[in-house]
Amino acid sequence: MINFKKTALASAMMAATLTATPLVLHAADTEQANKGEASLSFRYRYEMVDQENFAKDANASTLRTRLNYKTADYSGWRFFIEVDDVTEIWGDHYNAGAGNTPDRTQYPVVADPTGTEINQAWVSFQFNDKASTKLGRQRILLDNQRFVGGVGWRQNEQTYDALSFDFDVADSRLFLAYVDHVNRIFGEDVPAGDHDNQTLLANWNKSWGDKHHIKAYYYGIENDDAPAFSTNTVGIGYNTHFDVGAQKLKLGLEYASQSDADNNPVNYDADYWRFDVAMTFRNGEFFAGHEILEGSDTKSGASFRTPLATLHAFNGWADQFLATPDKGIVDTFIGVKGSLNGWGWQAKYHQFDSEAGSGQLGSEFDVSLSRKLGEKAGLLLKAADYSADQHSQDTQKVWLMFSYSL
Repeated sequence: MINFKKTALASAMMAATLTATPLVLHAADTEQANKGEASLSFRYRYEMVDQENFAKDANASTLRTRLNYKTADYSGWRFFIEVDDVTEIWGDHYNAGAGNTPDRTQYPVVADPTGTEINQAWVSFQFNDKASTKLGRQRILLDNQRFVGGVGWRQNEQTYDALSFDFDVADSRLFLAYVDHVNRIFGEDVPAGDHDNQTLLANWNKSWGDKHHIKAYYYGIENDDAPAFSTNTVGIGYNTHFDVGAQKLKLGLEYASQSDADNNPVNYDADYWRFDVAMTFRNGEFFAGHEILEGSDTKSGASFRTPLATLHAFNGWADQFLATPDKGIVDTFIGVKGSLNGWGWQAKYHQFDSEAGSGQLGSEFDVSLSRKLGEKAGLLLKAADYSADQHSQDTQKVWLMFSYSL
């Protein structure tokens, strides 16, 4: 059964988007309606997790099937709907997390619960070539998704019930959204997957040529179901590059300040810093960086947090820092990535330390290998090895993923 969200505004958003379909198509002639786009895709993934404090290893084998349809543009109006189904195949030896599988606590968490959901359902209107709005359940991916993203690595994506606006003026982009509901990766069957919000997102980007890029943002999160997620965050970032012979030197710097908001039970202020440097070579890139999420060694819950982020992409693929430790985290990393004979590859090393006080949290080594198989398919092999010190437990993860789109 496909479930729907429960809040009043979310229900109104869903009703508006679903009823918009016949309105849009009725207004268009048959030929215009036939120009709509449909897509069907499959993503199979095997994930193995060996974590020191669990009696058994997790072995998750899941298939995500995604079907969507977008109407053709008619006088600026469009409608889009997307349905996802996640199914276990060849075994269920894993804990899907957040109470989804209470009978499997002997296994580590692989946060891919089964079920069928409406992943997206929205209606949009294009005012002109520089302004548009969208109402309904939608994907919101801002910048590198460090603060707001879709958690697309997991089989059940994170989407937002929201009213959003997108403006493009003089090589700058302004995105605004009011979020009423966050549909999280744990699914609708558990409280952790279904969060009521009263959240405002504002993100501005501007580029000068192809060399200078600046961004600024404000994220005012009010989460009615998880008060610790309620935060106000304001930040700014800058990226540039320099030609060094035939190669490029890339530099990035970002800063953000965060404080508690609304119903958050902890009064605190914390900062975020990130510095990136990279040097390209013929078929790849060397890169390094330093990321700081401040914490406190005297107050619990006073660390910088990113509750709407695509967290898997940061602080190691083993996912041992999905919640920022109370003492914060300093992530120093170095890596190399490139392509060879049609294969993409990457290797990356992290050193994790406490930001407040002293102490090493652990280290991690990540590797991946990927390849496109024609126009419609792809293969990914990936592994993470986290060595614990003062945080979590030793953890090894291995993934095999195959995707195919029609």
